[in-house]
Amino acid sequence: MRFWAAHALLPGGPATDVTFVVAPDSAGVDRFTAVTPGTAPGDATRLPGVVLPGFADVHSHAFHRALRGRTHDHGGTFWTWRERMYAVAARLDPDSYLALARAAFAERALAGVTAVGEFHYLHHGADGRPYADPNAMGHALARAAKEAGVRLTLLDTCYLTADVDGSPVEGVQRRFSDGSVQAWAERVAALRDGPGLQIGVAAHSVRAVPRAALPVVAAVADGRPLHVHLSEQPAENAACLAAHRLTPTGLLAAEGLLGPATTAVHATHLAAADVALLVGSGTTVCLCPTTEADLADGIGPARALRDAGCPLALGGDQHALSDPFAEARGLEMHERLATGERGRFSPAALLDALTAHGAIGRPDAGRLEPGAPADLVAIRLDTPRTAGSDPAQVVLTASGADVDTVVVEGRVVVSGGRHVLGDVGAMLQAAIEPLWEDP
Repeated sequence: MRFWAAHALLPGGPATDVTFVVAPDSAGVDRFTAVTPGTAPGDATRLPGVVLPGFADVHSHAFHRALRGRTHDHGGTFWTWRERMYAVAARLDPDSYLALARAAFAERALAGVTAVGEFHYLHHGADGRPYADPNAMGHALARAAKEAGVRLTLLDTCYLTADVDGSPVEGVQRRFSDGSVQAWAERVAALRDGPGLQIGVAAHSVRAVPRAALPVVAAVADGRPLHVHLSEQPAENAACLAAHRLTPTGLLAAEGLLGPATTAVHATHLAAADVALLVGSGTTVCLCPTTEADLADGIGPARALRDAGCPLALGGDQHALSDPFAEARGLEMHERLATGERGRFSPAALLDALTAHGAIGRPDAGRLEPGAPADLVAIRLDTPRTAGSDPAQVVLTASGADVDTVVVEGRVVVSGGRHVLGDVGAMLQAAIEPLWEDP
């Protein structure tokens, strides 16, 4: 299999007239075997515009897609938004979750996402009791990703308490909890990696996982991807300081959760000492700019983290938009607004954050080079948004609507701006509308 592009953003920089040769490895995974500039071979599939590596959506909550356009009528805060989120969570079952997640993942693919880190905490039935298959909801997510054509890292999430003070879960939160960290660990042990599927774990937050349970989560991770919501809200910081005399970052460090396999999500409200702990441990930070703006969370210290040596990734989180370009631009534009300076992140640095597959356990992905999984995204350069753009700067001008072709491990998932599953808008409508109908 061969592809050819007039422009491509390779690890060494922009290149022209690039041919990509794809073949399966010994495990049957299609990888790039050659990436070379030169005249297009006659048998190559010609790709329009500029080719970029496949994007990684490092932090996703697929069921939040049902909230888009439904939470803006009464203002409020993160905490009032959460009540709407709980209302949707209360109505999903494995079948409706499959339909919603399949459509949400397909929407991500349309925008250039080739791999998703799904922060999964909607585990059990509406009454909090496990389904006959205790991992039915996780299996629905895995099937949804496979059918949508994207790789999935399923980050099964430990969620045990309602707040830092250890107050018990109640209402819809009972769906999130296994009752004890040991029960959570036993359920996670039944999950298995598979083609296009990797199992990771998460601690929801210091609010939802008691201190005594944190080392168990770290032990269960055992080198697999480990994610955690961190300092998303000032109230979380204040409660953690009151209970433990440590910031959330300090608490995670004390209990062994930070490290190269860990990704801290949001990290919006950090002290200088927190930054030092994250950097010193090799922890990645995943920013989610469209969600952080939508929920009025605040602007995190992205440039300070990067300057100190912290790896950065990007996530779409609550699916307020399904546009990786908007996440990348948000990273830069938030910094501009906070500092009054332009160019806080170069286009190349933004692309690095967009393709941080290592944060979801695939450090071999996210580069257009021999040996990498054969993932690519072709962006048109002739749309009203991109016409006239320097191909090397297209991350700051394009939108998801400008994606023409998406290839995931050699499979063409999007062609001509259309997903192989068909009308993704209709799929989303069919999945979401029943969740808002009166019972």
